[in-house]
Amino acid sequence: MDNGISVVLYEKSAGGELIRIDERTWSLNMVASLEHVNYITVGAREYETLEGRLNLDNGKLEILVVPMQND
Repeated sequence: MDNGISVVLYEKSAGGELIRIDERTWSLNMVASLEHVNYITVGAREYETLEGRLNLDNGKLEILVVPMQND
């Protein structure tokens, strides 16, 4: 049974600070799809994925993103 993993998205602001923008459980298929995508949408905004890390202390996958400009 796939219980998934908790994923936390952090937005890197223009000033360099990290802002927690989302946390939810992703299925293992969604996590695997990160190998094939460069952009994700959440809250009707598009973000470019920069990097991720598995935080073993809290059992969460943390993903660093930057917002895309909607010109």
